[in-house]
Amino acid sequence: MPRAGLSTAAVVRAGAELADEIGYQNLAMAPLAQRLGVRTPSLYKHVASLADLQHGIATLAITELDQATRDAMHGLSGRAALEGFARAFRAYVVEHPGRYAATIGALTTGEDNPLREPSVRMVVSMTAVLRGYGIPDDEMDHALRALRSIIHGFAGLQAAGGFQWTGDPERSFEWIIDFIDRGLRDRG
Repeated sequence: MPRAGLSTAAVVRAGAELADEIGYQNLAMAPLAQRLGVRTPSLYKHVASLADLQHGIATLAITELDQATRDAMHGLSGRAALEGFARAFRAYVVEHPGRYAATIGALTTGEDNPLREPSVRMVVSMTAVLRGYGIPDDEMDHALRALRSIIHGFAGLQAAGGFQWTGDPERSFEWIIDFIDRGLRDRG
């Protein structure tokens, strides 16, 4: 019998919080069970395996990231939409590094996969930013990959404490937004 109040969503959320605290690579069922005050086998009433938990965390993270970026760029276009998207993306990664790490390489196979819909919405949001710059369809895949790579790289380094030299990372991020904006205007 599952513990009262414990659900799949609660287990996934607790797993996401734990991943943020200890690092996604350190996520395991035993410490999650301890956090939830249950024995490890009890978790398997809610998630089938560690891989299932990880997929749930990836789905949660992409859903949250999609909502944050869409909210930040709502009603904006051009550089303002780019900046809203980039800042929201970066803030999410810095605040939730463990759950964001779950999204890297998470597979969205099958129409009924719960990760598919928020992943598609993320791509649609990024595409909307790029369409505002007039990026042609035959370059869209390249532009999507470039945009994600740049923001992902900066945010990931910042979340991991990778900017230890002098200078304000905020000013560097502003420089990167200007850099992306100029590059997209050139391509579009």
